Amino acid sequence: MESATFRDQVVIITGASAGIGHAMAVQLARQGARVAIAARRAECLEELAAACRASGAEVLVAPTDVGEESQCKALVDNTLSTFGRLDMLVNNAGLAASALFDDYHNLDLFRHTMDVNLFGAVNCTYYALPYLKQSKGRILAVSSLGGKTAIPYNTPYCASKYGLHGFCDALRMELKPHEVSVTVVCPWWVATEFHAAQLNKDGVPRGAPRGKDYYTSKTMTADRCAEIALQAAYKRRREVLMGPGLLAVWLKLIAPGFLDWLSIKIFLEPAARRAREAQAKRE
Repeated sequence: MESATFRDQVVIITGASAGIGHAMAVQLARQGARVAIAARRAECLEELAAACRASGAEVLVAPTDVGEESQCKALVDNTLSTFGRLDMLVNNAGLAASALFDDYHNLDLFRHTMDVNLFGAVNCTYYALPYLKQSKGRILAVSSLGGKTAIPYNTPYCASKYGLHGFCDALRMELKPHEVSVTVVCPWWVATEFHAAQLNKDGVPRGAPRGKDYYTSKTMTADRCAEIALQAAYKRRREVLMGPGLLAVWLKLIAPGFLDWLSIKIFLEPAARRAREAQAKRE
């Protein structure tokens, strides 16, 4: 991607405190964009803002819980008050709760996952849309291959990501007359804090050591994922599937039962085995 692709563009990034969102903010800052960075962890946002400002970027720090509609409205309003326009919204905030569906004590974690992953994007998009229409801007949604093909132990996450895809696909058609693009990127495994923050049935995060056990030396970095996502948004692409995404979508059409088996044997079981082996070494 060219070094000045998003120069002078105003971009809101949710989930910016870590991982892919953090990497996108740094890359956009280096390209000369003006960024509004949003997440719940204010101290992490301040550290990110310092890094972005070191590249000469203008930065708005906006502590935000995207699951709260009023905070999403405030995020957009503050961005407009600070920068006067909006060119791109990056709906990146997300989390996961992992357990057998009937092992959850109640549906609170399920609803919380939907509130952040799906309604967080809906909330931000609703309030950003009038300004994106004015600028003929872009919406970039960071989804997952879990939004194209499901895996067990992830019912809340997959439900939220399937919903995000449906929302974006319908919205894309509605916004075509306004020349606002909607790009959905579907990462595979990316080495971030995501799995460390993944919640169990009791709402307790795995923690850093256990979260990192799922990755290998070949796992995509957050920087590379961010680069692919931003390039796709710039080119106004419809959808980007990473890793085995194209194969998974194809198999889902012609051999869904085989895909279910493959997801468990090739994806889930090896990841769980790596985690168990790493845990045994620490004990």
